[in-house]
Amino acid sequence: MLNWKGKRSSDPEPATLIQDELLYPKGRGYPSAQPDGRVILGDNLSVMSALLPEYEGRINLIYADPPFFTNRKFSARVGRGEDSRKPSQWKMAEGYHDSWPDLDSYLQFLYERLALMYRLLAPNGTLYLHLDWHADAYARLILDEIFGSEGVFINEIIWTYHGPSPIRTAFNRKHDTILVYAKGKDYTFNADAVREPYNPNTVATFNSSRKAGFGKVPDLERGKVPEDWWYFPVVARLHNERTGYPTQKPEVLLERIIRASSNTGDLVADFFCGSGTTSVVAAKNGRRFITSDESVRAVNTARNRLVETKSILSLERVSSIKINAARSAGKTKIRFAEDSVSLKTALEIDFWEVDPDWDGKIFKSVAQAQRHVRSGELPLELKIKIGSRHRVCVRLVTVQGEEFLLNIQAVADAANSFE
Repeated sequence: MLNWKGKRSSDPEPATLIQDELLYPKGRGYPSAQPDGRVILGDNLSVMSALLPEYEGRINLIYADPPFFTNRKFSARVGRGEDSRKPSQWKMAEGYHDSWPDLDSYLQFLYERLALMYRLLAPNGTLYLHLDWHADAYARLILDEIFGSEGVFINEIIWTYHGPSPIRTAFNRKHDTILVYAKGKDYTFNADAVREPYNPNTVATFNSSRKAGFGKVPDLERGKVPEDWWYFPVVARLHNERTGYPTQKPEVLLERIIRASSNTGDLVADFFCGSGTTSVVAAKNGRRFITSDESVRAVNTARNRLVETKSILSLERVSSIKINAARSAGKTKIRFAEDSVSLKTALEIDFWEVDPDWDGKIFKSVAQAQRHVRSGELPLELKIKIGSRHRVCVRLVTVQGEEFLLNIQAVADAANSFE
């Protein structure tokens, strides 16, 4: 058991969760289909506590990628259409802080959250905790305590990657550690879902000699289960995935985890949402998902990516977080045609959407457009049919994370445009 100053088991106060929006990508499932996933804005300690009554013992897989105790502040790249070779010219904004008064406060932060994740896990559920050399040794002891004698330590996975490094007094640190624990012995592991081809040299060796492998011949066509060290390039080199959010993880990494430790229709959770990779990969692989983060930028980034998966989303927040939707959108104009809505604005819009029949409570997004990550282009027209007497609401989100709700009582009264 690991002890630190101020160590305590707590029963955190559950948050009250407010549903702000149901997002139907390009109208899919509108108006009554149930969400495929939940995206929640708020501190994950109170969020997980709020989820216990509904989800305790029901989540099949949790991937956790918390701060690493680096004591750094990470910036997010928010510019669009910039030259990737000229970082000095990039437009940056605040990403997230990984800074702590001391190690004790970090360990308590981790301990409380991992304890709640354990409670949320299903009896056959698995937890993947992603850290690096700063704190992985401490986390191993914390997980041993939380999972106890009934739990199963499955793997210590090493994710290795390449990249530049300023280190000149030691070997370059180019791997992270992923600790894998199961709640019980009957955990899910789909070996066939993650098999990979044998190395060509291995195939050649078995084809050339009957004595290879001491008489044991593997099924070379079926492939092998990967070892506990994985090489995947970091997202900085994967231009088609890059969002600009700091420390973004590659989809292939989460795809291996999700396919191995969950089944189609299972519930996957990530309470350190970041750029939203876990929920995106879960959606692409037919899993339900819950993801949360205390950063508005993280939640917006995840939403932008999830729209592309065609997942129906429930967007929620902790009640103590107030959404300060700006009252004035400046010289912004919305124009209506028979089958479309178009936007004209001086604001730097990152995402905009339309609710064709606004009830004044939950925004039901039926049409959406977002700024392209690399080109910076934003579609200014959305194809959507709106009834002549319907109350319409248009929601704008800027690159800086500001929100604008533009509300029209009825299209017939709007003279086709407004400011």
